[in-house]
Amino acid sequence: MRRRRILIVEDDDLHYELYEEALKDYELARAATASEALALIPKVQPDVIILDHVLAKGEMGLDYLPEFKDLVPHVPIIVVSGALEVHQQMEALQGPRRAHYCLTKPLDLHELQKVVETALSECGETEIIRQFTALERSKRADIEDLLSRSTDRLARQTEIRKLLQGATERPNISALARRFKVARRTIIRDLNELIRRGELPPEVYTKWTGASGRFEEEGADATGNEAGEEGA
Repeated sequence: MRRRRILIVEDDDLHYELYEEALKDYELARAATASEALALIPKVQPDVIILDHVLAKGEMGLDYLPEFKDLVPHVPIIVVSGALEVHQQMEALQGPRRAHYCLTKPLDLHELQKVVETALSECGETEIIRQFTALERSKRADIEDLLSRSTDRLARQTEIRKLLQGATERPNISALARRFKVARRTIIRDLNELIRRGELPPEVYTKWTGASGRFEEEGADATGNEAGEEGA
């Protein structure tokens, strides 16, 4: 199994020597500029990128961050600089083309080692898999919730149909809403569906308004409350 590979984008020889000492357990590759690093990435296939901000040839690392993320979106990037304002650090850590970490110079080498270890174990492909897993769980939860609400609705409509079979008086919407612990509009929608399916006759409660395909309550005000009834 190959050692994990780190691409260090750093033009200062002294700082690179510090990286060599702190990260001696990893395979290191170096680029002095961001443009050089972009050309090197396909060859070295890094697992982590350490990106200095102020580089040779007047290049600024953060200016190239979107290009790094477009080229290797799954590779975690650690931005390192002593020249970044707080708002620049925040911008680097936000958005779809963000860095994962932002460390300030002079470097705490122990902190650097911990951040690299975390980036390798928690970020990158592991992070993508975790996000997909969470998305799938969310979708399953949504489906289960939808099925549960659908089952509850059908069960409630069955009870409403039984209650209103043979009824000669208009039902009390508020009373039904309280009985089933739902909103009045939910009961109205249930009645709408029951009548549309032919399980209740329209005259039991509502008047069919053929043009809109909806039901109107006689004597209802603009909010849907019947005259003399309290809202559920």
